[in-house]
Amino acid sequence: MTGKITFWLICTLCLMPAMLLSAEQKEDLDYAQVVKVRATQQENGLWRFDVTLRHNDEGWDHYADAWLVVRPSDGKVLGERVLAHPHDHEQPFTRSLSGIAIPQVLTVVTVRAKCNVHGFGGREVSVDLGRNKGDRYEVVPLKN
Repeated sequence: MTGKITFWLICTLCLMPAMLLSAEQKEDLDYAQVVKVRATQQENGLWRFDVTLRHNDEGWDHYADAWLVVRPSDGKVLGERVLAHPHDHEQPFTRSLSGIAIPQVLTVVTVRAKCNVHGFGGREVSVDLGRNKGDRYEVVPLKN
């Protein structure tokens, strides 16, 4: 019994740095961080997303260059907002994208961002389209 506990403890301690690195990476401003999301349902059934990002932009060599709305189950891209230039002196910053088609059966989407050096890896936000508010997001449903 003692051998199993010792083995478990050694395995846990060996994996701990990897788990911590992942958590730290999600807050590291070298990775584009999704700070806040506002999803608004439009009259035509499509959605508008206003997404606030934070990133340690350093000019054209290293900047947040896109955010995406994806289906959580498989990562299928539902909408992509390309960011055309660095935002060195505008942090955090918000950009919008309208006309995003989200199937009615899909109730949760994920918003993720990337930079032109590290790609994805920062904080993502899961948005439950059936709830008015959640952790780091707000949903504005279509008014009848």
